[in-house]
Amino acid sequence: MEGTSSMLDAEAVADLVLLDPLTEESLVQTLQERFRRHEIYTYIGNVVISVNPYKALPIYTPEKVEEYHNSSFFAVKPHIYAIADDAYRSLRDRDRDQCILITGESGAGKTEASKLVMSYVAAVSSKGEEVNKVKEQLLQSNPVLEAFGNAKTVRNDNSSRFGKYMDIEFDFKGEPLGGVISNYLLEKSRIVRHVKGERNFHIFYQLLAGASPQLLQQLKLRQDCGHYGYLDRESSNLPGMDDAANFHAMQDAMRVIGFSPAEVTELLQVTAVVLKLGNIQLSSSFQASGMEACSITEPQELREICELIGLDPSTLEKALCTRTVKARDETVLTTLTVPQGYYGRDALAKNIYSRLFDWLVNRINASIQVKSDEQRKVMGVLDIYGFEIFQDNGFEQFIINYCNEKLQQIFILMTLKEEQEEYVREGIQWTPVEFFDNSIICNLIENNTNGILALLDEECLRPGVVNEDTFLTKLNQLLAKHKHYESKETQNARHITDTSLPPRCFRIHHYAGKVTYNVTGFIEKNNDLLFRDLSQAMWAARHALLRSLFPEGDPQKVSLKLPPTAGFQFKSSVALLMKNLYSKNPNYIRCIKPNDTKSAMVFTPELVLAQARYLGLMENVRVRRAGYAFRQLYGPFLERYKMLSRRTWPRWNGGDREGAEVLTAGLQFPAEELAFGHTKIFIRSPRTLFDLERQRQERVSELATLIQKTFRGWRCRTQYQLMRKSQILISAWFRGHRQKNQYKQMKRSALILQAYARGWKTRRTYRKYFRSSASTRVANFIYWRMVQRYLLGLAKNLPPLAVTDRTWPPAPYRFLDKTNQELKNIFYHWKCKKYRDQLPPSRRVQLQAKLCASELFKDKKTLYPKSLQQPFRGDYLGLKQNPKYQKLHTMAKDKLVLADTVRKVNRANGKTVPRLLLLTTEHLVLADPKAAQPKTVLSISDIRGVSVTRFSDGFLALHLKEISTVGAKGDFLLVSDHLIELVTRLHQTFEAISGQALPLHITDRSPRGASEE
Repeated sequence: MEGTSSMLDAEAVADLVLLDPLTEESLVQTLQERFRRHEIYTYIGNVVISVNPYKALPIYTPEKVEEYHNSSFFAVKPHIYAIADDAYRSLRDRDRDQCILITGESGAGKTEASKLVMSYVAAVSSKGEEVNKVKEQLLQSNPVLEAFGNAKTVRNDNSSRFGKYMDIEFDFKGEPLGGVISNYLLEKSRIVRHVKGERNFHIFYQLLAGASPQLLQQLKLRQDCGHYGYLDRESSNLPGMDDAANFHAMQDAMRVIGFSPAEVTELLQVTAVVLKLGNIQLSSSFQASGMEACSITEPQELREICELIGLDPSTLEKALCTRTVKARDETVLTTLTVPQGYYGRDALAKNIYSRLFDWLVNRINASIQVKSDEQRKVMGVLDIYGFEIFQDNGFEQFIINYCNEKLQQIFILMTLKEEQEEYVREGIQWTPVEFFDNSIICNLIENNTNGILALLDEECLRPGVVNEDTFLTKLNQLLAKHKHYESKETQNARHITDTSLPPRCFRIHHYAGKVTYNVTGFIEKNNDLLFRDLSQAMWAARHALLRSLFPEGDPQKVSLKLPPTAGFQFKSSVALLMKNLYSKNPNYIRCIKPNDTKSAMVFTPELVLAQARYLGLMENVRVRRAGYAFRQLYGPFLERYKMLSRRTWPRWNGGDREGAEVLTAGLQFPAEELAFGHTKIFIRSPRTLFDLERQRQERVSELATLIQKTFRGWRCRTQYQLMRKSQILISAWFRGHRQKNQYKQMKRSALILQAYARGWKTRRTYRKYFRSSASTRVANFIYWRMVQRYLLGLAKNLPPLAVTDRTWPPAPYRFLDKTNQELKNIFYHWKCKKYRDQLPPSRRVQLQAKLCASELFKDKKTLYPKSLQQPFRGDYLGLKQNPKYQKLHTMAKDKLVLADTVRKVNRANGKTVPRLLLLTTEHLVLADPKAAQPKTVLSISDIRGVSVTRFSDGFLALHLKEISTVGAKGDFLLVSDHLIELVTRLHQTFEAISGQALPLHITDRSPRGASEE
């Protein structure tokens, strides 16, 4: 055992073996203090105690898995990962099969503990596609078994209502190969009845909440839980549990395990049959003979059940309402009363569900079990009911407590065996340990002749009137003198008055306390009979899965032999389980429920004390600390406590055992407190260990002070030396820098003086050769040279001749900026001239017209930008091609400038009429488009101006001189689709005739003064 500081915290020791003083109160107080610190795990040697916090704690992260992986069991804080890692490494490295026994009452966290063990083993074992598949199948068996085997109880929202033992099988490398699951004592009575405030098995609520409408219709179910009698017609809502999501998770898990869609459908169909059986109602009637008989009240549910399983409704109705009795060669059909009919219905539902659960476990085993014959290592995980003491204890509690007695027996024997082996291995004398041997209680229950289970089986098989009273009488006769058995009759015989023991009850003094059992229902539950008619009806069904669950229903294999009793079956299963556990190295996890309200981080000492008694924690501690409470390898012990002796501090050069002996000799402990084994030192009492730890803490404090003092002195000396070294270095660099600067200054001064001296000397020597105009010539030469270089460089870097390119190289000197700008303008104008010279005459005329339009309308009329992309065509009428316009073409001859269609606005009524407009070099002609005859001919010289709006319309007002022949009638108001081109052409023609620009008015108002025709 490797000690750590967390183990030796006197207020909350991590290992209860070190608890001093050892009392029930100090044990509970230690658990409470650790629970308050969110430390929910505590050790008793290599046993882990787990207190359920009822909330998620951040202690199961991948980082935690890595922390506990391959670490020594006692080198880290207590954790369920520590026991899982120790078991896995023992299996992998030492080739020892392991088993992990998880016990505790409902709500203590057994199921979660088993999940954590499996998830840890899956996380630390090897990776690989096939290995990961096996891991996933093993882990996914949990949601499936929880759905069919767990239920909400008053103590736990996800209580396992069956015992589970899983053997996980590994190869020689420690990689999981598969597993085998065994189930024990499913609480099938929950199918037909449960306590108010509890629920039936999860699968019924998950199926109704998560199944699709199509699946519910296929299973002939309704989504309302209140419709079903076996669900007590109550709401299914459970805070914190999503039944629909859990149903989908269960389906996904089945797919991972390897269930086919057909198997899942058959499984859900049988589940629906169990649920619907609870809705079959019976009514009473009397036959002609006067005997009472029962019949189905509402056959609809019966028909739907028979449709699901492929059975004739009359066959099932007959099996539910009658019973066939065979005696030798005679067969008698008797009718059942209503209570007998309900008993048969409920027995059928319980048997179907129980056998379905067994089939489910076997089907999972078929997927996860190892197929190869190679040698395997095995780790078993047992998750089973803890010891139970209720107000009213029946047959189920009796069986469960019997199993826990057997587990306590194996725990004590295996713990003592392990302790004795370690003592022998270390060469320490073994002292026999006094402990309560509960084999006498196990024998009281399981003895083949006078055991309670044997007497119960004998009473069930005895002919004649059999009931619980005759069973209790037999117990009182045969067990009256047993010191662990008592009843009202045995107390009366001993003249003991005890009002706490009612009649029809007996009491057993278990290792965990006295438990009173009510014998009511013992005979019925032990027999667990199902009428042969019901078995044969199920076998007659065409539903493959349901038929396979009732092989005894085959008429060809009818047997008059009674099936084994429930007690006999469970006793055999427990015997097989014990044999399996004895063949493995055991590891224990004791789960404790801290409160009855499932409240987070609430600790009820009275409740915990009761569970500590049930779990036998005090007995566990006493057995572990019998003899020597603490043991540790010499190396770690010497490493931890070597500072307590000057001979071993700071280092010991000899062997570890010699060092430990020298160390302890100087501490003057009594000789009986210490023992030296081959590899370990043993300390008898926790008080000695805590005294050793106290001395260590004091010495560590002294050493820490010494180290701090030494470190501070070293740090100050080091800092001073560094500052001194830095100061010397800075001074040296500063002096060197200052001398360098002085030298540079002196050098510059000398050079200046030399330059002035040489200049003065040169001027003096060569003054007679110096001419006054030399500077001007040199300056002019430099100036022209610079201009020449500029012009030559410009000639090599002229920009492209494209007129749209306005780039120009910058002037290299500021005095050339103005010249450079002038050259840029000259070059640009020259480029434009060359471009114009290359244009054909028609293109030149078009561009001149566009330029004229730009001068007239740019930024003045909204219509102008739209005309930019439209070329000026001139002739929009096609006078040459159209023979209709031949007369107009002849009149225009070669003087045509523009021909277009316009609309003339009438001054009288504002209406417009189409006109053909012809503009020649001398006249403006308005002609009728139909007759192609001139209507109005204006001389260009008669036009005194033109008005247009600034908007995007095509209105044009022609202002005429009053002296003209047409001008007396008023101005013309025209609307043209080519207004910009019309005004531009008119302006050019007017300017060509008169030499003056055409007066153009652009206004915000519409033109007025339209003429009448």
